[in-house]
Amino acid sequence: MDEFIAGMPKCELHLHIEGTLEPELKMALAERNGVEMPYRTVAEARDAYTFDSLSSFLVGYYESMRVLRTEPDFHDLAHAYLTRAAEQNVRYAEIFFDPQAHTSRGVPFDIVIRGLRRAVMDAERLLGIRAQLIMCFLRDFSAEYAMATLMESLPYREWIVGVGLDSDERGNPPVKFAEVFARARREGYMITAHCDVDQPDTHEHIRQCLEVIGVDRIDHGTNALEDEALTAEIARRGLGFTVCPISNGFVAGDTKAGAVRRMLDLGLRVTVNSDDPAYFRGYVTENVRAVQRELDLTRDEVARLQRNAFEIAWLPRSVKDAYLAELDAYTAGH
Repeated sequence: MDEFIAGMPKCELHLHIEGTLEPELKMALAERNGVEMPYRTVAEARDAYTFDSLSSFLVGYYESMRVLRTEPDFHDLAHAYLTRAAEQNVRYAEIFFDPQAHTSRGVPFDIVIRGLRRAVMDAERLLGIRAQLIMCFLRDFSAEYAMATLMESLPYREWIVGVGLDSDERGNPPVKFAEVFARARREGYMITAHCDVDQPDTHEHIRQCLEVIGVDRIDHGTNALEDEALTAEIARRGLGFTVCPISNGFVAGDTKAGAVRRMLDLGLRVTVNSDDPAYFRGYVTENVRAVQRELDLTRDEVARLQRNAFEIAWLPRSVKDAYLAELDAYTAGH
């Protein structure tokens, strides 16, 4: 089964590019940019990647971003992830990026987007992996700052497939950004939003995503299963979930594999992703293996997770069908 999962064509839809900053690259960029770090070695940097909650994770996550300063930095960050993803047979990825985490500390928007875009184009040409970028708003900043970021993105509209919402959910409901998402929709962006695991007011936040924001997808979102009406509405709309088991284990003490099992049984479009793999020590293959082992999934069920991902990806139908045909051929041959 491990070999089957390793070789399977994959699609990843929940991946924060800043969360792929491995300690080796972090220390190299710190040296390149003259950034003082609170540790001297890669091993010490890796030991600092220790968390027991979403809040404690975010503190270290944003602190690490100080090393990202130039366009080559963002290129190298994305190139490293896409190289590793290609090695894991990821055929297509949708990559979150957090421009406000950089513009808020003086790094211009165009530096961020140009570096990421160049890595995406290089990876398709050199590695055969296709990727698109999703711009996230940081929910613990103001709606006005989010709107300004949206407007700043418009000259690069063709480089960004959609927008999302992430960071600390406490006291920052989706409705806070209703006008921002409405404008994003008018500009042609697809929309997703984090509904993090076991957060306060989680059912109300999921309801807002459905009824106020009108999301095309839900990131995390496993608490929806606790509310029959929410579950039924999500099923009616055919919305997908991007579940991240290993990161759930770190920040919630539970991989939520049981929720994945129930979603599969209900016919919901659940997918498995890596979230922030450098911090949680598991890329997409490791996440699929973790769920398979915990649930004892069959090969057909593992393949269904990937089928769901390709189905809910923000791609033209013809491109989805080509990936699905590749997945079907692989599954039939193994």
